[in-house]
Amino acid sequence: MAQILSPLPGTFYRSASPDQPPFKADGADVAVGDVIGLIEVMKSFHEVKAEVAGSNVQFLTDNEEPVMAGAVLAELS
Repeated sequence: MAQILSPLPGTFYRSASPDQPPFKADGADVAVGDVIGLIEVMKSFHEVKAEVAGSNVQFLTDNEEPVMAGAVLAELS
C-alpha cells in the first residue's frame, strides 16, 4: 500500500475553496503528479502532489486538519 505524505507542517485542505469539490474523492484513482490537496502555511497555499500512482485513494486526514511534515494524508491500494 502506497502512502501520500504531507511535505510541510500546516493545515490540510482537500479542495481549493469551501464551495469547490475535493481535488480527489475517496475511492478515486490517482496518477503521479495529481494534486490531492493543499497545505496552508501562514496564508500561503502549497499543492500536495502524488509521487506515486494507485487506485482507491483513502484519506486519513480530514479537511482543515492540522498536520506535521511527514504525516500520512492518504493511502492508495
